[in-house]
Amino acid sequence: MTELLSDSERAKLDAGPDETFYDSPRFVTHADSGFLNRLTDTYASVLSDGDRVFDVMSSWISHLPPGEYERVVGHGLNAAELEDNDALDEWFLQDLNHEQTLPLEDESFDAVVCALSVQYLQYPATVFAEFDRVLAPGGVLVVSFTNRMFPTKAVSAWRNADMNGRADLVESYCEAGGLSVTDVVRDRPERDPFVAVVAQPLH
Repeated sequence: MTELLSDSERAKLDAGPDETFYDSPRFVTHADSGFLNRLTDTYASVLSDGDRVFDVMSSWISHLPPGEYERVVGHGLNAAELEDNDALDEWFLQDLNHEQTLPLEDESFDAVVCALSVQYLQYPATVFAEFDRVLAPGGVLVVSFTNRMFPTKAVSAWRNADMNGRADLVESYCEAGGLSVTDVVRDRPERDPFVAVVAQPLH
């Protein structure tokens, strides 16, 4: 697959291993309460009881609304954070900038959610194609972000874009991965701006 980002666009100020950067757990939230409440409301608008949910690039909290989900699988880079996440039924560690192929079956999830982390992906087209692969027909992808980041670990294309440009980037990631963007939610419930790109598989 042809990647969207050039070598300069995927460059990070800190080129060291991501596993080293995320080795120590950070039990903090990366946006204000207004953003997080808006995120949960957005999830509630697309999730249903019985859904199988994949929370990619997750942490110690998933911000999912209460529900009787069939299965919630988490992914990240810090075991202590994922172990502390009560929403997850299971989880695994993987550096998506090193290995993009997910150890998950085709069409095995009804929803893929990615909160406050997309800015760190260096090979987004390949990763989003994996999201498309694991989504069942009629499934949904929700990618949310604000203007906060770890600047040394965000890719250059993200750091150099404004919020509209970042939304455009995520839309291009979806399209490159074979997903159709159905909505771009923009809001500012408190201090942090809220953007969520919603997409669905074409299959």
